[in-house]
Amino acid sequence: MSIMSFIKGELLEIIEFQDDSRDTLSWRFPDQDKSIKNGAQLIVRESQAAQFVYLGQYGDCFGPGKHSLVTDNIPVLNRLKGWKYGFESPFKADVYFITTRLFTGNKWGTPNPIMLRDKDFGVVRLRAFGTFDFRITDAPVFLREIVGTDQHLRLDKFAETMRSRIVSVFSDALASAGVPALDVAARYSELGDALLPLINPQVSTKYGIEITSFLLENVSVPPEVEAAIDKRSSMGVLGNLNDYVKFQLAESMTQGGDGGAAAMPAQMAMGFGMAQEMVKQIQQPAAAAAPVAAAAAAIPELLSPAQAAEVLGVSEADVIAAIDAGDLKGKKIGSAYRIPRAAIDAFLAG
Repeated sequence: MSIMSFIKGELLEIIEFQDDSRDTLSWRFPDQDKSIKNGAQLIVRESQAAQFVYLGQYGDCFGPGKHSLVTDNIPVLNRLKGWKYGFESPFKADVYFITTRLFTGNKWGTPNPIMLRDKDFGVVRLRAFGTFDFRITDAPVFLREIVGTDQHLRLDKFAETMRSRIVSVFSDALASAGVPALDVAARYSELGDALLPLINPQVSTKYGIEITSFLLENVSVPPEVEAAIDKRSSMGVLGNLNDYVKFQLAESMTQGGDGGAAAMPAQMAMGFGMAQEMVKQIQQPAAAAAPVAAAAAAIPELLSPAQAAEVLGVSEADVIAAIDAGDLKGKKIGSAYRIPRAAIDAFLAG
């Protein structure tokens, strides 16, 4: 082998990455300690970018096309190396190929509940998961923060790396947005679009990627918050009873024939009966409290032992024994005891 043939074998003349996979994010060209020939051809395909790195410093980034590696089109790399006369001799540099296409359907989720301060429920714990789409927009930042010295970074490894980071960014964005827990649990299809402008500036600056779509597929809240949401929904039914009854009447009136006319009173009665039953269910606690309030209003300010026994549901002897023991405060007027109403209330509360 001649000396020229040996030298030619040690030089790289064509640099390219023929990617036939769908999960490659970055790939470092294996130079095998070979130098890049002056005038070598760099081939960058669609949805690719080629980033030069020289001695740990980032040089030029090339987009799709066929590029000749000469002095004129590598000004940054030329400045980093500090050659006075351009690339008259071979040079060494690492070349990373970055995939710039859109990666869709990447899953994210909160392994532990995140804490959210809510104006309605105070501090609430939320669990959430969903998907996001992203693309690489800043190759140097992505290489520095995510890839490092990895020869071949695939999507599955990136997902493991980014899952906790996406959750952290999501938590910060959700806290700064101040979205109520009711809206998070009921309108998460719209929440992703609302949070996207808050999430993107952080991931772009920190990781060199752009999230084009951020979806919440499910948000779960603690059982007590779910119960509060259900109760609020039930109270909303009360405001719509009037419309519901009108709808029932309209349906009855639009039915033709004698059968429809004959059935109208029964259907009206059924509609009103359903409405009344719904009102009873919603207002049951208030209805149950009404007799208690009326009974409390009828209690006089001073009670005899017999009256106190009736209110407390015990015997008169038990009332006198409680007074003697000091558990129930009473006044002795003449030879008879009188128990203040406030003492009865205090005894019941204790």
